[in-house]
This record gives sequence, structure tokens and C-alpha cells, in this order.
Amino acid sequence: MSFSDRPSVAYRTALPADFEGVEALDNSFTTGSVLEVTATEEGFRVRAVPVDPPLRKVYPSEAEEEAGPGEDEGAEGARTVVAHDAGGLCGAVTFAHSAWNRRLLISDIRVAPHRRGQGVGAALMDRALAHGRELGARTAWLEVTNVNAPAVRAYRRMGFALCGLDTTLYTGTASEGEIALFMSRPL
Repeated sequence: MSFSDRPSVAYRTALPADFEGVEALDNSFTTGSVLEVTATEEGFRVRAVPVDPPLRKVYPSEAEEEAGPGEDEGAEGARTVVAHDAGGLCGAVTFAHSAWNRRLLISDIRVAPHRRGQGVGAALMDRALAHGRELGARTAWLEVTNVNAPAVRAYRRMGFALCGLDTTLYTGTASEGEIALFMSRPL
């Protein structure tokens, strides 16, 4: 199917009726590689390593896991933009502006499996970043687990770069043993 043959996608601010559907979007992934984080005397080294068999990760729902990593107490006014195609809701991005450090926090982005690799995630991110610029944000920031190599590659294509990590953020959660990678990009 060529790009012009794909059904169109419409984007808009989420309505209250959308949030159940956003939570229900399949945000699982399968990957043939993960990002290995190794401590060195100079800091940390991050490199892609293959995994066999491929790793499949299914995230718990918000009901199964309390608000956790990535929450920014200084951020106010979370907004969600959704993507719809002929089949219904196919993506969403949730973000908030942190005024004290002029940062746009991307707290969640989801794209339905049938729409991945078609630019829906990039279009959602573009809308979030544009909103951040309107609010005077100087940078955008997000957190991603080291096992989600496909997302890290996508964020890099969107202009994000690794800016830090936390080896303990997921302690006591369903993601125990994974490492939080922080990525940012200037606005």
C-alpha cells in the first residue's frame, strides 16, 4: 500500500469520552534488540544488543499500576491529542508544560499497531511540540525504558537525544530490572 492509499488520519484535542479508548490502545511492543546500559569509570555506555527470542513487552494498565515513572509534579494542565482514522481511535499523546523550567513533559504516546510506522506517532509528537512552543517551553523531555529500542529509534528520528538515565526508577514496579532512559530535544 502506498502512502497515498492509506486512509487519512484526523487529529484533535481529546474529549472526556476519549480517555477510556486512549487507555485501551495497545501500547505493547516486540523487539529483537534492547539497549544495554553499562557503568564505566567515565559514566555509562548505552548500546543495542540483540535478544533471541525477541522480547515482547505488555505494559500494565493505569488501574493495575499507580501513577509512576515520568510523573512531573511541577507540570500543570496535562493535555491529550488523539488521532482517529476510519477504524476509530488510532493514537494519542499526553503532555504537560512545566513552567518553572520551561519544559514540555511528554508523559505518554501510543499508536495502534496497525498504524505504527506510518507517521502517526510523529504527527502526534509534532502537535505536542507545537503546543509546548506556544507555551514558551524551551525543551521537550520524555522517559523510556531501555528495553523499548523501537521507541528510542523513533524518538531519535523525531530529534530527541539521550540526556540521562536512572537505574532505580522502576524498582518495585512491573518493569523491575529495566533502566529508565531520559531523552530531550530543544524547542
